[in-house]
Amino acid sequence: MTSDIIKIRDLKSSVAGQQILKGINLDIKAGEIHVIMGPNGAGKSTLANVLMGHPAHTVDAGEVTFMSKDLLAMKVDERAKTGLFLSFQYPEEVPGVTVENFLRTAKKEVAGIMPMALSFKKELQSNMEMLNMDSKYLERYLNQGFSGGEKKKNEILQMAVLKPKLAILDETDSGLDIDAIRVVYESVQKLSSADNAILIITHYNKILSYITPDYVHVLVDGRIVRSGDVSLAEEIESKGYEQREW
Repeated sequence: MTSDIIKIRDLKSSVAGQQILKGINLDIKAGEIHVIMGPNGAGKSTLANVLMGHPAHTVDAGEVTFMSKDLLAMKVDERAKTGLFLSFQYPEEVPGVTVENFLRTAKKEVAGIMPMALSFKKELQSNMEMLNMDSKYLERYLNQGFSGGEKKKNEILQMAVLKPKLAILDETDSGLDIDAIRVVYESVQKLSSADNAILIITHYNKILSYITPDYVHVLVDGRIVRSGDVSLAEEIESKGYEQREW
């Protein structure tokens, strides 16, 4: 029987007194890839931030069970250690911290033990080859002077290293050219396994040329209004989000 990674029930959340999420229900099981699509302001990034525990977002109601635990009762670091990962839409620069040191320290925090330097570097190099990243990136300060595409590839490199149970990719395709989109999402597909799950948040169905989701969901005005397979994304492409049947 496929195990549940996350179960979301009637999740409602607000920012500065304005309710954004108005009752989200979603189940994601191990081995699945889910895509959430929707217009600007629908609540897609809010959902990602609420799940990760962003302090600006207030949970008004609902339950979230992650790896059989109460996610909403966890601190941010506990969520990460339990296996939750969020790839940011706008990754921050961290001057003075090299990519390699950041990743090794992050691995230690999640795994509870510092990885051996030699084996860890081999793992890094293998994942960087998958992402078409030069090994010199390891010596650079985290995201400092990186292009948009380099920052997004670095987010997926973190995902590869940390091996989360649930990876949430928040508009990772934003600002990428077609070649970078191909590399990023083909890599994400390779990182999908029977032991993890992936939730992709996006505006566009162009990523579906490079990754095959099990489910596509449409989020409009704080609610998931429809779920289906890849054909749902094709319908959105032809009809848009402003459909009365939602």
